[in-house]
Amino acid sequence: MIVRAYNKTYGLNTVITNCSNNYGPKQHDEKLIPTIIRKALKGETIPIYGGGKNIRDWLYVSDHCVGIDLVYHSGKSSNTYNIGGRNEKTNLQIVDKICSILDKKVQRDNGKPYKELITFVENRAGHDRRYAIDATKLEKELG
Repeated sequence: MIVRAYNKTYGLNTVITNCSNNYGPKQHDEKLIPTIIRKALKGETIPIYGGGKNIRDWLYVSDHCVGIDLVYHSGKSSNTYNIGGRNEKTNLQIVDKICSILDKKVQRDNGKPYKELITFVENRAGHDRRYAIDATKLEKELG
């Protein structure tokens, strides 16, 4: 809102981006993907909110950076662009995929699959069921 205000009030040349869930190197340790990996490798239970049905659109961090660079250099002034991955997955799909990869790459000492560590926990208050982003404008206008 501050950026929009400066654009409207002072004519500052601005573009704004919004994005979907990022993942990749240096992601904060408490986020879903690092938590799954860390807990699994320690043999701890992997907590999954609300039956794992919450949906997120996942975007690799370097792809997000490419999108920001594209908008910065080619976006129309005073416009907002959504940067998404068109990669919607439930949290349970993400956990299952990571556990399958770990089963192949880092087998547990007891030989059991990592998926057995999944534990469903009560949803956080106000936890959104779905985060989605429509990147059509970015795709159509900037390719």
